[in-house]
Amino acid sequence: MIGRLSGLLLDKNPAQLIVDCNGVGYEVSVPMSTFYHLPGTGERVTLLMHMVVREDAQLLYGFGTAQERELFRELIKISGIGARTGLAILSGMSVNDLAQAVTLQDVGRLTKIPGIGKKTAERLLLELKGKLGADIGAAANGDNESSNDILSALLALGYSEKEALLAIKQVPAGSSVSDGIRQALKALSKA
Repeated sequence: MIGRLSGLLLDKNPAQLIVDCNGVGYEVSVPMSTFYHLPGTGERVTLLMHMVVREDAQLLYGFGTAQERELFRELIKISGIGARTGLAILSGMSVNDLAQAVTLQDVGRLTKIPGIGKKTAERLLLELKGKLGADIGAAANGDNESSNDILSALLALGYSEKEALLAIKQVPAGSSVSDGIRQALKALSKA
């Protein structure tokens, strides 16, 4: 397995790179989130790799961060989600955004990604629930915990999940649970 690749960036076209490592040029597919942070051609680049060996090909997928690679590996474990769809998901939203969408079970955010329909989004949310560990969703974790508590409180008060999720979107990031509940209730009373 190739776990890391370091060399000169010879060519870069959206989602496809050629990295020269001591005279050998490796074709690497990357999500757009990694592509946007690449150096210019002719400069050194280091990518974390995931290698897929198939009967007809050996494919390399590169990532700028360990969180992206770990999330990609979780995505391709899901039935019906291949490497191309995994790259599309990572290109369409950040790791933290996906972790938050999974926590809030927000199908709408996933269906905005090209190639992801409602059924696929629902399957993703179901399969990823509880699997996005602290390493993957680290930056969003504090907000996710308070969002979960606010959601639970609103559901206990008799609001539907859809109403509660819409209200939580109105709560500013970093709000305490009690402030978040108050602000969500205000948003619900206006609706």
